[in-house]
Amino acid sequence: MPEAIVIGLGKSGVAAARLLKQEGWEVELSDSSTSPNLLEQQQELANEQIPVKLGHTPNLESTDLPKLIVVSPGVPWDIAILVKARELGIETIGEMELAWRHLQNIPWVAITGTNGKTTTTALTAAIFQAAGFNAPACGNIGYAACEVALNQKQIKANEQNPIQNPKSKIQNSVDWVIGELSSYQIESSVTLAPRIGIWTTFTPDHLARHKTLENYYNIKAKLLNNSQLQIFNGDDVYLNKVGLNHWPNAYWTSVKGADFLISEKGFYIENGWVIEKLSATSTPQQIVEVSALKMVGEHNQQNLLMSVGAARLAGIEIAAICRAVSEFPGVPHRLEHICTWSGIDFINDSKATNYDAAEVGLASVKSPAILIAGGEAKAGDDTAWLNKIQDKAAAVLLIGNAANAFAQRLQAVGYSNFEIVETMDKAVSKSAELAKQYQASVVLLSPACASFDQYPNFEVRGEHFRELCLQWQAKMK
Repeated sequence: MPEAIVIGLGKSGVAAARLLKQEGWEVELSDSSTSPNLLEQQQELANEQIPVKLGHTPNLESTDLPKLIVVSPGVPWDIAILVKARELGIETIGEMELAWRHLQNIPWVAITGTNGKTTTTALTAAIFQAAGFNAPACGNIGYAACEVALNQKQIKANEQNPIQNPKSKIQNSVDWVIGELSSYQIESSVTLAPRIGIWTTFTPDHLARHKTLENYYNIKAKLLNNSQLQIFNGDDVYLNKVGLNHWPNAYWTSVKGADFLISEKGFYIENGWVIEKLSATSTPQQIVEVSALKMVGEHNQQNLLMSVGAARLAGIEIAAICRAVSEFPGVPHRLEHICTWSGIDFINDSKATNYDAAEVGLASVKSPAILIAGGEAKAGDDTAWLNKIQDKAAAVLLIGNAANAFAQRLQAVGYSNFEIVETMDKAVSKSAELAKQYQASVVLLSPACASFDQYPNFEVRGEHFRELCLQWQAKMK
């Protein structure tokens, strides 16, 4: 039995195995799945003397047990093998925790929340980088956190022995780590304690894994409790409700102005400006014009406030913030403009994998819109999403496993202008036809579902939509 086992052969698992290997651990990677892509990775890692077992779950029945098990973010924390490992006293941690143990001497900004994490993380990283910091985005976007840790180890080795790797393309040491953390990653992180913690939104999600809303909340809250400084979206209904009772020393935000700030310190929007108020006695200060941000929607103004808040608490100058915000292009697969054909905008919101995110997507575009929705449905309250469809969608095209269930839900609320088309290919060609028919200004892919019924992840789904839209546009020229 190896000293360390990494479960899950994703980007994070591979990075964790490489980091452990460089630390001198005898390490083995294990994944219960198998595929041509995984077999290719297996061969690549074999060349690095990291054995990979596919279609395999580690056996903890023998007396020769590993000292450490590291879990990729997608692996449930309560599967039998991990429960047994903890009962046997085997140290069991997530990939993010492993990275933290190597990077805890560097300040972190850690961003969590049901929705808004990715945009806030990307914008925060862009601002810190504009200020001259080497501040990689990692976790759910960008690098795996263990990749950043591995990079830091290589830099130190190179500094101690420059001749060791003369062709190295290693960048400078990291100044800040900007991490996007899902509840899965927080759940398996024991000691992670960021300098700045941000909580973007809180609505029911991942309940199939976390069972109750209270459990889901407590996992998120653990990260913020461990953070030295805390920033909350004060416009989120749930977070606003728990408010100062739970988080008396936090910085709060509001797009609605100073009167809606639930704390004496925070960041808000007034007269088209992001305003900073760092204490009860400090004078409010203008930081950046809201119009500098190209991304549409009130939710993106909320993301802007939290990113600016993190930058100011880190001591970043206003000029760098203004420059970064005005140059920020947005995030792929989140209300991403793909093309315009005959006055119709095709917009990729594939990252909207739950009802709340999809409702925000629809709220952010012009109406009437042609909506493409469906995939692998999640638990959650679809009421607000269905109301938004009735308000803004001229027609709905349904794809994936959820198509029949969504059709029934739409019928139940009296919305009949939908069609089950099953695949993305059919949806895109049909959407262009319907947009002409209903004089719709937008075709919006905003699925309200996970992608795993038809795609490996939401990125591949979004890329397929992009490819089909551009093919359609070229064909119709």
